[in-house]
Amino acid sequence: MEEPPVDIRRTLVHLVDGSLAFAGRYVHEGGHPVHTHSFFEVVVVLGGRGAHNCLAARQELQVGDVLLLRPGVWHGYEDCDRLEIYNCCFSADLLRRELAWTREDPLLGHLLWTLPYTAERRGVLATRLDPDALAECVGHLDGLQDLRHRPANLHHGDIIGWLSLFLSRLARAAGDGRVSTGQLHPAVLDALQLMEARPAYQWTLTELALELHLAPGYLVRIFKAATGLPPMAYLSRFRAELAADRLLHTDEPINRIGESVGWPDQNHFARRFKSHYGLSATNYRSRFTRA
Repeated sequence: MEEPPVDIRRTLVHLVDGSLAFAGRYVHEGGHPVHTHSFFEVVVVLGGRGAHNCLAARQELQVGDVLLLRPGVWHGYEDCDRLEIYNCCFSADLLRRELAWTREDPLLGHLLWTLPYTAERRGVLATRLDPDALAECVGHLDGLQDLRHRPANLHHGDIIGWLSLFLSRLARAAGDGRVSTGQLHPAVLDALQLMEARPAYQWTLTELALELHLAPGYLVRIFKAATGLPPMAYLSRFRAELAADRLLHTDEPINRIGESVGWPDQNHFARRFKSHYGLSATNYRSRFTRA
């Protein structure tokens, strides 16, 4: 078992050396302290026992369990008895660049954006693989792990390929046949792009619908069908993630961060951020970054 290509600053974990994605097997004994990270993390349980702890829930882990955590989510492990896991981590930049197409893919969009926030999951998706799906996913992760010490500039496509195969197999298992195979409505993509490009703008449902030449009620229906959330709830979630990233990676004052993500009222910012992460912005920054 090798050391992962990450750096740890207090309890913030981030990728180093330009790594875009990696996979590795690890064993936890006793516990692993609460931490957060600046990348997507997928945990596949291979053996042993232990419990996963995060804001969404505490879960006793078994072989075949899978956890997908979006950037900024905090979590840890408890009561581990040789808990063997396969970790797959990849940068959010990949989803904005090489894997941007996953947003429009019904299965992968459901896996990476919709499921982690439905039913109060707070950015954490928990699912389970049957033995065949587990073996297939492990095969894809082995392919990704084999690239750890090869030049990334010569194997960029291989990294994207193995990661895509793993995520696609996981998405099929997590979707369990309940995901529509139809294409995402173009207006949903336009709405996402508008809000994400200007998070500081004081969007209202009426104005967003007007920009898209749609009735507000219709926009809510198609947006919720595609993302699991109404537009304004999605915007609130996006702002919270953006604020968490800036709290972890910049020295900007907290009030400036609130303004920059569209929450200039500090009391409103405090309530919305805490409802998403279970911690105030001040406590989140002090807990997960270097003093």
